[in-house]
Amino acid sequence: MDLSTPPTVGTLLVDDEPLIRAGLRLILDGTPGIEVVGEAGDGRAGVQAVASLRPQVVLMDLRMPVLDGIAATRAIVAAGHTAAVVALTSFDTEGFIADALEAGAQGFLLKSAPPEELIDAVRQAAAGAMPFSPAVLRRVTQLAARAPRPPGSDPLAELSDREREVALLIADGLSNQEIADRLYLSLPTVKTYVGRLLGKLAATNRVQIALAVQRASLG
Repeated sequence: MDLSTPPTVGTLLVDDEPLIRAGLRLILDGTPGIEVVGEAGDGRAGVQAVASLRPQVVLMDLRMPVLDGIAATRAIVAAGHTAAVVALTSFDTEGFIADALEAGAQGFLLKSAPPEELIDAVRQAAAGAMPFSPAVLRRVTQLAARAPRPPGSDPLAELSDREREVALLIADGLSNQEIADRLYLSLPTVKTYVGRLLGKLAATNRVQIALAVQRASLG
């Protein structure tokens, strides 16, 4: 019997409002399996904190001084850091959502989300899933439906049967471990398939894989 304790999810809080950060820390530090490893008050400090602290999850406010959350997310992804960035904002307009996802955010939560939704989002992001507030998820689907696609093109056409299976399960919101269990594959094998999908679909994260699948299905 494996009695090992699951690894703690190191989480970085990036928000220019000290009260917001204090509230997030109060919720997350009191949750087993989650530890707030640091805070930053603007996007530039957030990028630097990711490099030094190596968190697994970053809760990223989008409207901040010095460097906004969109630019900070883009910088984190471009630097090759493995942290999962979850956008956290009071605004659910399509412009904010589209920009955050294009920059490489793995999820999108509203600051009005209840504590249990926040905790679940951190755990999902750490497991490789895509946490979204319900209202935001509806807007993401609408964005995918309206996204232009060249006539006759199918972004999934070049995928193998197994790659297509993995892509469809990612679009359904499954984490890497859940995909491994569903397809009777090892976790490293699933991660290899995800890496291939990122390359073939010119995606920077699994959210963009999911959007490609949705566009193909809706087109």
